[in-house]
Amino acid sequence: MGRARGGGRRPGAAPAPGVATAAPAGLGRLREMAAAGVPHEWLAAAEAEQRWPGMRFPGPVLHEPETAGRVDADTAVTALQSAAAAHGAVVRHHRRVTAVEADGAGVLVRSAAGAVVRARTAVVAAGAWTADVLPGLRLPPLRVTQEQPAHFRPLDPTAGWPAFTADPDPAEGWPSGVYGLASPGEGVKVGFHGTGPEVHPDRRDHLPEPGRLAQLQEYVRRWLPGLDADTPEPVSCTYTSTPTGEFVLDRVGPVVVAAGFSGHGFKSATAVGRVLADLAVGAPVDAAPFGLAAHALLA
Repeated sequence: MGRARGGGRRPGAAPAPGVATAAPAGLGRLREMAAAGVPHEWLAAAEAEQRWPGMRFPGPVLHEPETAGRVDADTAVTALQSAAAAHGAVVRHHRRVTAVEADGAGVLVRSAAGAVVRARTAVVAAGAWTADVLPGLRLPPLRVTQEQPAHFRPLDPTAGWPAFTADPDPAEGWPSGVYGLASPGEGVKVGFHGTGPEVHPDRRDHLPEPGRLAQLQEYVRRWLPGLDADTPEPVSCTYTSTPTGEFVLDRVGPVVVAAGFSGHGFKSATAVGRVLADLAVGAPVDAAPFGLAAHALLA
């Protein structure tokens, strides 16, 4: 084992699940963690496998014991909506917005029912429907894909599982990225990162593609032997990805746009919300790395 200086567990503390990043991706994060002073440790593959017997690693592993957690999406959204309502927001469900258009006095928000709402400013965070809702805004290419991770049952229900990411060897036929995390009551969610077919969110079938599911099962058999690879419970979701993988956070006239979260935006919801609020009210905010101009330069 090679433990990074200044990192690691506190003496006498039980191992925290945290997040485990397999090399080579862990090498870049190791430098970031050291520079930021974030507790971390660099484990040899054998020690990582001893700590998490249900996992196998092709090389050393970066373990961050304090920088990972789980967010229950439904509960979190409900809490955020309740907090917004407590501050005077009106939350309306089942109102399909078809377009947000700037006009001389602000914006017009059009709905499928024909209703029009006028506002000084609109914040649009429409996920896979962003390009549909903002047809007049010049956005970076937003690639919408249907992804199919799956939940796998742990063979040992008492075993601890860190959140994890890995970059499998493409020479072995694996996609470039894998992620996973324990989901209480459902097992361990494992998925390939951003490999699904392009779809329109209103016209996707929500069905697992057998070939990709079989490949995911084979990955689990080889690298995650603590999971039952034979009884997956597939999950269907969408990614809305930019060419760089960076978020889009910007304001154009009276329209504030948040898009292109590339499969990893939900965990940043509160921070993104603060940026969007500042953009909406015209407060100073340093969002240039996520602006439309930055995406145009990187295109």
